[in-house]
Amino acid sequence: MEKRKLGRSGIEVSALGLGCWAIGGPFILGGKADGWGQVDDDESIRAIHKALDLGVNLIDTADCYGVGHSEDVIGKALNGKRDKAVIATKFAHFGNEATKTLHGVNLTPDYIERACDASLKRLQTDYIDLYQLHEWNVALVEVDPILDALDRLVQKGKIRTYGWSTDLVNGALLFSQRENCSAIQHCMNIFQDAPDMVDFCEKNDLASINRSPLAMGFLTGKFTSGSVVGKDDVRGAGHSWVPFFKDGKPEEESLKRLDSVKEILASDGRTLTQGAIGWLWARSGNTIPIPGFKSVKQIEENAGALEKGPLSSEQMSEIEKILKR
Repeated sequence: MEKRKLGRSGIEVSALGLGCWAIGGPFILGGKADGWGQVDDDESIRAIHKALDLGVNLIDTADCYGVGHSEDVIGKALNGKRDKAVIATKFAHFGNEATKTLHGVNLTPDYIERACDASLKRLQTDYIDLYQLHEWNVALVEVDPILDALDRLVQKGKIRTYGWSTDLVNGALLFSQRENCSAIQHCMNIFQDAPDMVDFCEKNDLASINRSPLAMGFLTGKFTSGSVVGKDDVRGAGHSWVPFFKDGKPEEESLKRLDSVKEILASDGRTLTQGAIGWLWARSGNTIPIPGFKSVKQIEENAGALEKGPLSSEQMSEIEKILKR
């Protein structure tokens, strides 16, 4: 379970990646918090170093996480260690780094290259391994110019390959027709399976990069009916698109669903977190979960899943029966 291919690019990556949204720290989208609360940059750097030591080399971020701050932290962490990491970042959203506020989306070809150059500077590198579109609402007439811009970045050596962060199979289809596309990042966890996207990625030799593999932390088991997430956290800020939480409180139905499968997830010496990751690996040979983190301790637990590997077919079948899918 230690290595997987980043789709048709052939780039070898760890079967587990690092989701770097949380280490971007606080920022604002639509007048609401879109980060995961306060962070300790020194701890974030220690955590990235620990991940590299444990064989986790895929680092996934976006230029909007902390309005550039996540990329800045990664750049510092990889100073002198760039050869040990495969860097994936994203583009589309722009904002003010001083006020930590996002203002909109720009998908013009000129902007895409400017955004790429800015990410390269923050990441302290001269190339990005995987560059991903970070916006769902893309008009059909915009897709080809975006792809042409990305192909030019490949030709210039600024990026090695590209993909789209989307849950729409039709969108993934448009990107997959270009040979330089190698990955689709999409939401997937035990509560939110994505059979159509997984099947599409398998058929088209694309990496299935799984964001929210722990259901925004829900699958770690740390939440109870009495838990409350603050408004400085994306889960408690009131965004309509955030699942599993309402008014900062865990949904009772999701707590019940987790309780119904927790014994299976925690079998064979796993933690709930490791079981949730093992479920994703068992779904397909193309899946690469990218759980988030804010501490060394979380990195150690997440990476511990590599030793446990995927759930068995019997465990997978039992979970499907319990969840009545």
